[in-house]
Amino acid sequence: MQELSYWCELAWLPPGEVAAGVLVRVEGSRIAEVTRGVTRPPEGAVRLGGLTVPGLANAHSHAFHRALRGVTQREKGSFWTWREQMYGVAATLDPDSYLKLARATFAEMVLAGITCVGEFHYLHHTPGGTPYDDPNAMGHALVQAAREAGLRIALLDACYLTGGVGTPLSGVQLRFGDGDADRWAMRTESLTKCYRSARDVEIGVAIHSVRAVPAEQMHLVAEFSQRHAVPLHAHVSEQRAENTACVERYAASPVQLLSEYGALGPRSTAVHATHLSDVDIALLGGCRTHVCMCPTTERDLADGIGPARALFDMGSPITLGSDSHAVVDLFEEARAVELDERLATERRGHWSAAELLAAATVAGHASLGFPDAGMLLAGAWADLVSVRLDSVRTAGASQADAPEVVIFAATAADVHSVVSSGRQVVVDGRHVLGDVGAMLGEAIAEARGLGGHNGER
Repeated sequence: MQELSYWCELAWLPPGEVAAGVLVRVEGSRIAEVTRGVTRPPEGAVRLGGLTVPGLANAHSHAFHRALRGVTQREKGSFWTWREQMYGVAATLDPDSYLKLARATFAEMVLAGITCVGEFHYLHHTPGGTPYDDPNAMGHALVQAAREAGLRIALLDACYLTGGVGTPLSGVQLRFGDGDADRWAMRTESLTKCYRSARDVEIGVAIHSVRAVPAEQMHLVAEFSQRHAVPLHAHVSEQRAENTACVERYAASPVQLLSEYGALGPRSTAVHATHLSDVDIALLGGCRTHVCMCPTTERDLADGIGPARALFDMGSPITLGSDSHAVVDLFEEARAVELDERLATERRGHWSAAELLAAATVAGHASLGFPDAGMLLAGAWADLVSVRLDSVRTAGASQADAPEVVIFAATAADVHSVVSSGRQVVVDGRHVLGDVGAMLGEAIAEARGLGGHNGER
């Protein structure tokens, strides 16, 4: 087993303090020992300047949405017109092109300090809905992409059965569906068996939304999660129109419906949770359901601002995701949780830097089925992300205020080193795969071009 040592100029250690001169000894993929007060780098240790924090967890991703960055901004539109452009990209991808796009997208995440991704996966079948020879070919492509990019993955296989409340799938949506939840479970069971012994892969499940899974089939997804003890994620109340349709059909909000069918609890994550009632907040918090905030996507799509602090205070751990990848920068996601609440309330100081760092690290990993990650602690996954404190954005930081500077001033560009599962995959700001920008450009051009889709409709 390979042993390596990393000397951190400053490190953010449990329970949320900054220490100087920290030596982290790594054995294989795990942290073996953390020693404080080491004033100089020992011989053979890798020096990590700036502030070193645990690896970041991107708790909500749709890798193929990366191909949409920038090209959906020309018209006013809405979430629903944006969705049509997203479907245009979804129509073009096959396992090979999806591998290329996801690998480049995940490599961009690693450059930003992300060492684990929750990939909310619903692009399952061929155009028209016929399964590939291997019904999980697209899922396997995502796992391979994550491994090659250098991060762990929670592949959240989504049940997606209807095109809206009471509306059948049509068009590109046919790629997403398995017919019913029983057939979804059979396919996902097969996927689970493939990675049962894999330590770097967690196969979780997802109810895409109340729009996409009829109430009477939700319990099958919840039972799958409980039977296998794996994460269950769901898009929840992202749009007011979703709430209206749910109430008209079921006389209940999306949160109430998910609660009724057993889909909430400590293993579950409600993604977005933007438009909630007080009853919804109490239900989510009372059963300790995680809530994943994705502020850069929520503002890009004009979704609204979710009640993050109220949810947290009621008992829901908060996590962060880059979702549509309009931006891949969890520092931006973290500070947006605070800054958006300032705009909504006209008050400052809702969240501390330590709380937001915890959302980006330990809470995010726990929500993805990796509760032993997101901490610089012996026995945890060896994920170390080092952030410059001498860039034009961060210069002037002291030891005492380093977390505040990182959360409220740093960007992904300030990440200069990433150790993921014991392997240094970013050195001096460069990914070991090479030019990630070129990889993205090639993959995105292919994704936009296969079906003649150019981002305009």
